Amino acid sequence: MNGSFMVQPRGTAATAAQWAGIALAVLVLATLPNGGGQSPGRKHEESGGSRNRIVEAARGQVGVTVSYDPSYVTLTYPGGDVPRERGVCTDVVIRALREGRGMDLQKLVHEDMKANFSKYPGIWGLQRTDRNIDHRRVPNLRTYFKRKGFSLPVTKTAGDYKPGDLVTCTVPPNLPHIMIVSSRNNSGGVPLVIHNIGRGAREEDALFTYPLTGHYRLQ
Repeated sequence: MNGSFMVQPRGTAATAAQWAGIALAVLVLATLPNGGGQSPGRKHEESGGSRNRIVEAARGQVGVTVSYDPSYVTLTYPGGDVPRERGVCTDVVIRALREGRGMDLQKLVHEDMKANFSKYPGIWGLQRTDRNIDHRRVPNLRTYFKRKGFSLPVTKTAGDYKPGDLVTCTVPPNLPHIMIVSSRNNSGGVPLVIHNIGRGAREEDALFTYPLTGHYRLQ
C-alpha cells in the first residue's frame, strides 16, 4: 500500500451518497457518443502554452486512470493524491493542474476555505475544512475558481471553449461533474473533453452532452 493514503471508514449517509454517484456515472455512460469510448477527433489549433500543458497532463491520464472510485482517502499534504489508477472527475483536474501548471488544488483550496469557510457551499454539513476531500468536490472547485476570477460566460458556442479550459455540468438528476476542454475537436468543430465520468480518464465528445453550469480559464 502506498504510504500516502489509506481508506477511511465512511458513515452510512456518506456511503450512500458516494455510491449513488458511482451508479449515476456508470449509467450515463450509455448516453455518451461512442458509448463513452475514445474519440480521436481532429487537431484543434494549438494556442496558449500553459493551457495546452494542462491538456497534455490530462491526456497522459488516459489509459492510466482506469476506474471511477469516490472513496474517502486520507492524503498526504500538500501534494496528496489517491492511487493513480483510480479517482473521480475532480482527480483528473487536480492531477492536470498540478503537473501542467504547478498548481496544487489541495493546498490552494484548503487555504482559501480555511480563511473563508462561510463562502464555500455548506452542502455536506461540515463545521471545518477537510484537506483530504474538500478539493475533490466539484462545488468547492467551482467556488474557488470563481473567487479567483477564473469564471467565463457559459455559452453553447464551441469556439468559446479553448484547450485547457475547465467546464462543469450537471449529470442528471443532480450529479456535479467537471471536465477539461481538449485540444482536439469532433468532426463538427466542437472540442472534445478529458474527464472521468465512470470508466476512468477518457477523451470524449461530450462538451454539450449535459447542462453546463460553469466555464473557467486559468490566468
